[in-house]
Amino acid sequence: MFESVWLLFALPALGALIILFAGQWMSQKVVGWVASAMVLGAFAVSVMLFLGLTALPAAERSITITWWQWMTIGNFEVPAAVLIDPLSITMAMVVTGVGALIHIYSIGYMDHEPRYQRFFFYMNFFILAMLTLVMSNNFLGMFVGWEGVGLASFLLIGFWFDKKDDMYGWYADCGKKAFIVNRIGDFGMILAMIMVWSTLGTLVFTDLTEAAHHLAPTTALIICLLLLLGATGKSAQIPLYVWLPDAMAGPTPVSALIHAATMVTAGVYMIVRTNALWHMSIDAGLATAWIGMLTALLAATIAIVQTDLKKILAYSTISQLGFMIAAAGLAAYGAAIFHLVTHAFFKALLFLAAGSVMHATHGILDINRLGGLRTKMPTTYRTFLVGAAALAGIPLMSGFFSKDAILVVELEKNLALYTIGVVTALLTAIYSFRAVFVTFHGQPRDQHLYDHVHESPSVMTIPLWILAVLSVIGGVINLPFIHTLDGWLKPVIGEHEKIPLVIELLGITISIVIVVVGVLIARALYLTNEAWAKQLVERFAFLRRPAEHKWYVDEMYVFFIVTPLKGISGWFARTFDPKVIDGAVNGVGGVLSDAGEAVRKLQNGAIPAYALSIFLGVVAVLFYFIFAG
Repeated sequence: MFESVWLLFALPALGALIILFAGQWMSQKVVGWVASAMVLGAFAVSVMLFLGLTALPAAERSITITWWQWMTIGNFEVPAAVLIDPLSITMAMVVTGVGALIHIYSIGYMDHEPRYQRFFFYMNFFILAMLTLVMSNNFLGMFVGWEGVGLASFLLIGFWFDKKDDMYGWYADCGKKAFIVNRIGDFGMILAMIMVWSTLGTLVFTDLTEAAHHLAPTTALIICLLLLLGATGKSAQIPLYVWLPDAMAGPTPVSALIHAATMVTAGVYMIVRTNALWHMSIDAGLATAWIGMLTALLAATIAIVQTDLKKILAYSTISQLGFMIAAAGLAAYGAAIFHLVTHAFFKALLFLAAGSVMHATHGILDINRLGGLRTKMPTTYRTFLVGAAALAGIPLMSGFFSKDAILVVELEKNLALYTIGVVTALLTAIYSFRAVFVTFHGQPRDQHLYDHVHESPSVMTIPLWILAVLSVIGGVINLPFIHTLDGWLKPVIGEHEKIPLVIELLGITISIVIVVVGVLIARALYLTNEAWAKQLVERFAFLRRPAEHKWYVDEMYVFFIVTPLKGISGWFARTFDPKVIDGAVNGVGGVLSDAGEAVRKLQNGAIPAYALSIFLGVVAVLFYFIFAG
């Protein structure tokens, strides 16, 4: 059974090849269904592998399939191999399952796109790269997938490379921004891999688990901080989170697949996968937790004032990734993966529902121009409401259980982090229902726009309903006091750390109070316009302008990094390159040219001159032997 894991990679690769070589002779719908069928097939394979693992005893749920010896250079050996264990299969099911739904949705969403075949080729390529990332049994294989999803992200964010608007500028530049910022994080990954190999002599994850205890604390700290740099790039955390909001320039299915459900969780997965290294450095874990929670709070404060629906969801994604990163930093690996899975459900749902609105309004997502859409788009409204409820953490929704699992760990281990988490959870509830109330409730703010709104076709709404159901029931995989997912992941992450009952109940109670307060504030502000809520907001009015400008982080990056680098590169282009580099090259060429010209004059073709030269040469040789000898 496990030998058939090659199908997991072969199916999306085959789909991409069919589209590449035969797509031009297919109709658009056929191309879309071919791409979707291949990802659905890969999901079926991942489910089969999952069932195969569950049939084994827990201690035997780690199977390595080696295809060939990839690299052998002296003692450096890296196999082309996959690791089938509870963590990799969980990730594979999320990637292929959510990915298949988004592929199907895209058939309707991209129906008027002239570059239809290219879009689905990129999407299948992304699935292949993401599966390579999560299934590889070693750092180097994971890094191939890591770079593959980076390339796919670049291609899909800049898919409309010939498009420009006031919000994003040139869409191609948004793709370049994502690519360049992620390369900074990737540099940390490369250095970490070099250090791991030089100190432990292996890049294979199962070997790292056995060898990690040989690491010196300082070495472990440096390796983990370098890995953290890689995670901040891919999972959009401070200081490298700035690429993800601009990534919304890509088609909405791209936002759902890459920038909500799968690629951006790669950093979280990487930390959990390398947990043996992190156990050797508590300080690195604590630094990771702080970066995660500060990112969560920062992004939430920006999301709460955004007016573009996709931008709200983009900053929400950054914030929720912060929760996952913080959980991983605190060694609550099961909680991190739990929130990763549920977030894939409800955030993909929210992005696709936002795409349904965008499809109906011909690209308009400014919530201040919308309103009253629930009567014109009942399916989109209901599914978006479900997603918002899960994101906010409404009790019994999947997001309530997964976010609470992280907050409870913080409550037990670090009260300061927990306080930040509670404030962030309150802001999350407010901006989630702000998006619901302003977009779908009240009166239409643009009557002409409202009159032309229509519900999306079933090929788009059916995936919404499936994701909505998963967003409701997804919490059952790791309910409090039961921790099914933690038990499933035990062979990879170790024994689940039990939380005292009192702390668990206290955390759940506070979470319920927070979400109720947040929803009531949002309702009073954006639905019923109550005076007390307006007075509350006025107390924080001084923070609104900097939050609207994203705390001027982008401006600071431009001022302190981009502009100086452009200035330096401009000086090199205008001065150093022509005067020093070109001057040296041209100078050498000039000297040789002049020397050649001088020598050329000696070759005048006159026989007397040649005879005189020979005579002088003979005389010089005679003088040398007579007097020098």
